[in-house]
Amino acid sequence: MRAAPRHAERRSAWPHSWRTCARPWAGGSPPDVTAYLVGEKVAPHLGAADLLTQEQREGDPDHYRQHLLHAEPDGSFSVVGLVWLPGQRTAVHDHVSWCVTGVHEGEERERRYRLVPAGGPGEPARLVATEDVVNPRGAVCGFAPPGDIHRVWNGCDDTAISLHVYGADISRLGTSVRRVYDVPADR
Repeated sequence: MRAAPRHAERRSAWPHSWRTCARPWAGGSPPDVTAYLVGEKVAPHLGAADLLTQEQREGDPDHYRQHLLHAEPDGSFSVVGLVWLPGQRTAVHDHVSWCVTGVHEGEERERRYRLVPAGGPGEPARLVATEDVVNPRGAVCGFAPPGDIHRVWNGCDDTAISLHVYGADISRLGTSVRRVYDVPADR
């Protein structure tokens, strides 16, 4: 069993108001539209030298590290930085809310899945890989449940850092993961 990623002390180094990113979902857009609109706000800041403090860039040798950068007081959204040392990966999982990810440094790899229900009695449900994606620095992806099952990893020799905006209060929940899938994967 993998320990949950540690949270760093909350301290924002974002170059502008977090609420600027919040404007797209203030009107109650559907989750997939919200993710797209938030992604447009996040993209211009990826790769900026002053986006994260040195503390927020620190990894953990045992597993990827989550730094909580901001949680909106009303719980409507959170921003986290994930630091991935070479070879670190998530389990196959889905999320509690819509999410936008942007690669700030390095490169992340992602395998996306769909869940195929059991075909009959005694037959287990299974995951089918639908797409392998390489997300370089500056890449932005947005998604919303259902249909957000994936695994992410750092397949490079250098540290990878990504920024994640979730439509949930990660300071309260501790994680964006809704469910970890232990069903067999096809690859």
